[in-house]
Amino acid sequence: MNYIPNTERDLREMLAAIGVGSAEELFSDIPAAVRLNRDLDLPPALSEYELIKHMSGLAARNRGVDDYVSFLGGGAYDHFIPSALFTILGRSEFYTAYTPYQAEVSQGVLQSIFEYQSLICELTGMDVSNASLYDGATAVAEAATMAARQTRRNEIVISRAVHPEYRMLLKTYAHALGLPVKEISFSGGITDLEELKSAVTGATACVILQSPNFFGCIEPMGEAADISHAEGALFVACVDPISLGILAPPGEYGADIAIGEGQALGNPLNFGGPYLGFLACKNEFIRNMPGRVVGETTDPRGRRGFVLTLQAREQHIRRERATSNICSNEALCALAATVYLSLLGKSGIREVGELCVQKSHYAAKRIASIPGFSMKYSAPFFKEFVIGCPVEPSSLIIELKGQGILPGIELARMLPQDENLKDALLVAVTEKRTKEEIDRLVQAMAQCAGAAVQSDVGATTQPAGDTRTERAAGDRGPACGREGLA
Repeated sequence: MNYIPNTERDLREMLAAIGVGSAEELFSDIPAAVRLNRDLDLPPALSEYELIKHMSGLAARNRGVDDYVSFLGGGAYDHFIPSALFTILGRSEFYTAYTPYQAEVSQGVLQSIFEYQSLICELTGMDVSNASLYDGATAVAEAATMAARQTRRNEIVISRAVHPEYRMLLKTYAHALGLPVKEISFSGGITDLEELKSAVTGATACVILQSPNFFGCIEPMGEAADISHAEGALFVACVDPISLGILAPPGEYGADIAIGEGQALGNPLNFGGPYLGFLACKNEFIRNMPGRVVGETTDPRGRRGFVLTLQAREQHIRRERATSNICSNEALCALAATVYLSLLGKSGIREVGELCVQKSHYAAKRIASIPGFSMKYSAPFFKEFVIGCPVEPSSLIIELKGQGILPGIELARMLPQDENLKDALLVAVTEKRTKEEIDRLVQAMAQCAGAAVQSDVGATTQPAGDTRTERAAGDRGPACGREGLA
């Protein structure tokens, strides 16, 4: 079957319309040396039925995170998503809605974005949120360029404990805009504040720290904010939204801009996307905020309504004055976050955070008890931690994957220049992981390393069938209330 609908006559008319004599002329700028000078090596054509069967067979070879016991993290997390969320998200008026350019015909979508903004502000303790961004990495870059516009300075300071992919994307943005980027080293898993003090100057537009950072450690965000403000720079806090159920929100420790990856808020892992970047800030910075902001108003008859209060994109104003030329909102992903936060409420988000802390600290204690394994950092952590392994992390991952376990991320792959992390594994433990699954991970790690497992005396759980409240209580870890970890 020929899937190309254009006839020879159609082709001739199109070529004539653009002023070329042949299709070959369209490729004249491509050097002959890099062209494929042979026919494609394609298999024989299949019937529709045969093709469907073939493609279905290929798709069946995929294995998702639900096929494994997953301890993967590094910015994408296997959190529980209530079934009601997908029922609401699947309503046709939501999943078919396009970006709301005209407020008067998009009231339902605008209201959902307004509710999302309100929840993000409540979660982060900030004054105003935009309608969302592409992902966490984009949010870092957009916050940096926003700070440069606001302060009229051009230097960005960022900790090397921030996710390496976030830093790479920031450098891509910054290079094109002529914004120099300074990276601050870390020690013991957290940012070196003395080096930060030396790096921040009168030319610094903003300082960017992540907490929990890429290694899962809690950063001294309040102190970093004070260092930034002492030189007139803005402080940008990149945060895990789930952690804000029990840790101090950015608004409490003086952050000017709060950003992060919102995938954990009701969005599945989806083989890497689409995800959701959030960005919130203080009121005085709203004019330099990228993307859209939905506001609430009343019409001439006094009825409640919603409008696009700000939409400073290149499609709406002169390109050079746009806050970003490529940002957009992830409306459906943002709606998922809205529904997730609404379903859980304040107590629910706190309970998820507490379970993550309890279970991750139990897992860390058990793994560190295996001969040869050790905790890389002693700093307080939320749900992720770095383990030093007595065997190659890559071989450990391959071995455990064969047993149906994804034990974590090999840090040498993401930070190859750091010699101290050649034996390191980044392990994430969410509320979904049961005590039995954690113990299974520990046993498999010990077997792979040829070590004996110490007993987990004193560890208890709720009834095994209660996956919502099951707790590994071997070690509750450090105090994780809003006091003390800001």
